[in-house]
Amino acid sequence: MSGKTLYDKLWQSHLVEQREDGSALIYIDRQLIHEVTSPQAFDGLRLAGRQPWRLDANLAVPDHNVPTEARERSGGVAGIVDPVSRLQVQTLDDNCRDFDIVEIDINDVRQGIVHVVGPEQGATLPGMTVVCGDSHTSTHGALGALAHGIGTSEVEHALATQCLVQSKMKNLLVRVDGQLGPGVSAKDVALAVIGEIGTAGGTGYAIEFGGEVVRAMSMEGRMTMCNMSIEAGARMGMVAVDDITLEYVNGRPYAPTGDLWEQAVDAWKDLHSDADAVFDRVVELRGEDIKPQVTWGTSPEMVLPVDGILPDPAAMDNDTRRTATERALEYMGLSAGMAITDIKPDRVFIGSCTNSRIEDLRAAAAVVKGKTIASSIKQALVVPGSGEVKKQAEAEGLDKVFLDAGMEWREPGCSMCLAMNADKLGAGEHCASTSNRNFEGRQGFGGRTHLVSPAMAAAAAVAGHFIDVRDL
Repeated sequence: MSGKTLYDKLWQSHLVEQREDGSALIYIDRQLIHEVTSPQAFDGLRLAGRQPWRLDANLAVPDHNVPTEARERSGGVAGIVDPVSRLQVQTLDDNCRDFDIVEIDINDVRQGIVHVVGPEQGATLPGMTVVCGDSHTSTHGALGALAHGIGTSEVEHALATQCLVQSKMKNLLVRVDGQLGPGVSAKDVALAVIGEIGTAGGTGYAIEFGGEVVRAMSMEGRMTMCNMSIEAGARMGMVAVDDITLEYVNGRPYAPTGDLWEQAVDAWKDLHSDADAVFDRVVELRGEDIKPQVTWGTSPEMVLPVDGILPDPAAMDNDTRRTATERALEYMGLSAGMAITDIKPDRVFIGSCTNSRIEDLRAAAAVVKGKTIASSIKQALVVPGSGEVKKQAEAEGLDKVFLDAGMEWREPGCSMCLAMNADKLGAGEHCASTSNRNFEGRQGFGGRTHLVSPAMAAAAAVAGHFIDVRDL
């Protein structure tokens, strides 16, 4: 028999029951909870008269609806201006109190985006199954975990039983060998992968990211890669455990200590695909071939290198692709044959569960240091992913770098990644965004999103249009 993939090992170690119809019952080690997808789940528990099966397996953090302006945040939940956002955050507080769920609430200095806080606190550990009512739960797979998003009814099911009904997926290896050039980041690699395989390329697969480039990445970079596996059509992404993983986890608040740490490390060292493991599909890229990337359309697969030229629908012989390209260009207010570098953002957003960690902020600060953002930029937001990231950035003086450049330094939260809080794009506005989705209206009704790395977003802020950050 051939060896096992990392996904096979994680699946097998959590399999409770395999059913004849192909479905299976798997055990869930950790559920992360936020304010958007949990209210109905808690109501379901109340109606059924149930209690959570394992309280210590759950951790709640409000993020989608929390304001990022300090003045509004200073009043806690009561200070949230938007009544719907205030109700959602308050409801999470109430539910966590009623069911005795640990919550890092809006007043906690550790509060932030759930997919930043989880790994940062050690609530996500190698070998775990991790779920959350949010598709970008795939982020946590960077630690060698089986992590994926779930729906509201599944949030309730996991709370009540600590198990979920799932179907096993196929294995896809994305191997990136070689070496990245200066100015090219994990975000660029993720976008290049999506450009290669499309937004449906990973459908039905669990993606493992491997190769020399991925092994050289920091945990922050690996989390960015796994975060965007969803945009490649997969439900989960993962990276094998190695010394970089162990160094990141060691000493985290929720991580094991003493003898338990040594035992855990012994177990975690097997969390990699065996040398003779067989994948259902393998996609290969070379790091040196990847340039800084910019999306131009309304799907993450509509992406080009920064020196690219927008496609011409008239030259396409595929009707579906031609129609999609025409619609995207019209919505984005762009023209066929236009250079990426001719696109001028109105706003810049550096943040989200994709790119709001300390490494991301350092990369952006290195670009804008000693410079001033262009007068054409209406707003440039920098939103740290958690209170811990914010504290570290301020200790390093990054906040001053951003403020001196004319950018706004905000409180932690999901912010302009999605239009569920006060940070929104106006209709027709273009945004250089470090988030993960560029769908129509994602950042605000009629908003036009261009996905880029933190360094590329910072470069666009300074230049007033997209430029190759390597030129700086």
